[in-house]
Amino acid sequence: MIQVQNLQKSFGLQTLFSDANFQVGKGELIGLVGRNGSGKSTLFKIILGTEGFDSGNVNIPKNYSIGYLSQHLHFTHATIFDEACSVLKPNEDGWIESYKVESILSGLGFDKKSIEKKSPNMLSGGFQIRLNLAKALAEEPNLLLLDEPTNYLDIVSVRWLQRFLRNWPGELMLITHDRRFMDSVCTHTLGIHRKKMRKIQGGVAKLQDAILLEEEVYLRTLENDAAKREHLQKFVERFRYKASKAKAVQSKVKALERHEPMANLEKIKNLDFEFNETSFPSKRMLKVEHLDFGYDVNLPLIEDLSFELYKGDRLAIIGPNGKGKTTLLNLLAGELKPSSGNIEAHNSTLINYFGQTNVNRLDLQKTVEEEIQSSLEDRARGKARTLAGVMMFEGDNALKKISVLSGGERSRVLLAKILGKPCNLLLLDEPTNHLDMDSVDSLIEALEEFKGSAILVSHDEEILHAFAKRLIIFDGGNVSFFDGTYQDFLERVGWIDETNAVSSRTTPKTADRRSRAEQILQKSRALRPLEQKIKQIEEEIERKENFIAECEKNIITAAEQGEGLKIAKISKEMEAAKNKIAELYAEWERVNAELESFFLH
Repeated sequence: MIQVQNLQKSFGLQTLFSDANFQVGKGELIGLVGRNGSGKSTLFKIILGTEGFDSGNVNIPKNYSIGYLSQHLHFTHATIFDEACSVLKPNEDGWIESYKVESILSGLGFDKKSIEKKSPNMLSGGFQIRLNLAKALAEEPNLLLLDEPTNYLDIVSVRWLQRFLRNWPGELMLITHDRRFMDSVCTHTLGIHRKKMRKIQGGVAKLQDAILLEEEVYLRTLENDAAKREHLQKFVERFRYKASKAKAVQSKVKALERHEPMANLEKIKNLDFEFNETSFPSKRMLKVEHLDFGYDVNLPLIEDLSFELYKGDRLAIIGPNGKGKTTLLNLLAGELKPSSGNIEAHNSTLINYFGQTNVNRLDLQKTVEEEIQSSLEDRARGKARTLAGVMMFEGDNALKKISVLSGGERSRVLLAKILGKPCNLLLLDEPTNHLDMDSVDSLIEALEEFKGSAILVSHDEEILHAFAKRLIIFDGGNVSFFDGTYQDFLERVGWIDETNAVSSRTTPKTADRRSRAEQILQKSRALRPLEQKIKQIEEEIERKENFIAECEKNIITAAEQGEGLKIAKISKEMEAAKNKIAELYAEWERVNAELESFFLH
């Protein structure tokens, strides 16, 4: 068991923790939450012993091992497999259980050929981080610390890691902006809030409710405290010069001196924004026909993709990394030209593009304010300052150079530049990677309010469930359009690796890829009429139920006024509506049974 007692940590004038306490019990899987800059990563470093603290105690049992996801990329073995196996210890029989490593590497997206032959130093930065994650998992320390592990994974690997961590044999502390991922894995939640720490058994929402209740109680107590002090003060002022009340006045003065006023709660800054929307006069924004693209003519990334984007659409692009998701966004944004096929945009389509590589295009020598100002049509400094403040660069923080900002802060600058430009189509490539949970919530709310269309690349299943109404799916070596939500896709089709229960990621043959695409498309088309029928029935039931509720109100009014004939007429209409609802429910069950039968076959 790890115990943290009365922990105090400051950087200059900024206090991260003050008198913070918590413990990690046996078998606990703990999600660590808090706003960006609250000290989550610093706490991990303190537990690891790589960062000092001002006062307090961090008690770690003797011979208790702690592992973590290292950002340090240094490899000493010839192959990926050998590097991952280097952390294994022999079992009781002296054997190295290398099969565990192979399973972990496969789950994290490494194909068998690369595992056996490829040098770790030949991997991309993202896959090198994955290799470090594989080593941390294979080592099986008593306590594993994971800081935003999903930032380096694609959606299939995220789902695998989620299943893997649920069965973690020791203790775990996890930082992630993906609330759904955290809640599905963790048994407890530890929050850093107002420089204190609070741990509960349960998920993020339960912790947030507990903190909200505590603050409501504190504010009520604060009001009562202020009223009590005001009463004492008025008594003293009223009777200060009356000899008969001198003793009582002195008693009240001493009471005021003893009773320290309660501090007001410091206002917490939120990332709260809205996109700069411009109108769109037509219905269809984009038409994509038979789109093909590949950086190498022999290795196409996108083949024969066709879809249409309409006003108000919410389209998510999902799939493993390196398969073409960002490339497709670049094609839609006009930054790349198709090998063949057409992308036809309406003349009134105005695009704002948030891309991961676009962060690298920020001018390192400019200040936050100057960089935002450069994107505005009128170059208005006041507007740039306002946008900087919305993105939490308030006051002198807006004068910081881009060069000194963290990756998350640079992402916020890029978001601010997008907010300043009017658009009716948003292209967003992994916008949540450097945001905390509260900021992700703000982004989802802003997207819900946006009346234009949006296309999003994400591996965050929480935002996919909240956002996506249609999908472009990269899976099984192919790309396909799917007319439905992410939940629809999981229920109807699912990821090919999970559906076939295979761990190998060998690329299917062309015929298999086409078969996969046709399967997705056919299911999408066949189920659409059934789903529309169910929706129509549900809407009709809701209308009838609203009608009955209105009739009940009218009967009460008619009874008060003694209108017997009117009561009889309304009662007859209510009975007809109830009979119709019964028919509609029978029809709903029939269509739903047909839908379920389709899934089974």
